[in-house]
Amino acid sequence: MTRSLALMAGVAATAGAAGLTTLVRPALTRRALRIADSEPATYALRILGMMLFALGLFLGGFVVMFTVAGGTL
Repeated sequence: MTRSLALMAGVAATAGAAGLTTLVRPALTRRALRIADSEPATYALRILGMMLFALGLFLGGFVVMFTVAGGTL
């Protein structure tokens, strides 16, 4: 695995973990970002969590498929 693929896999893992945490436990992210406790903030954090998790899935999928296909950079 080349350095760029390893970097992409690391970003995918980080984005996926942050997204899943934000999606499942928005209160933790709300406290970390010092956002007021409100219903719109909770919805916005859940949307952010879904988007970050999707980013992790897509990047991770691209890394896996590129590696499986035998691609080299």
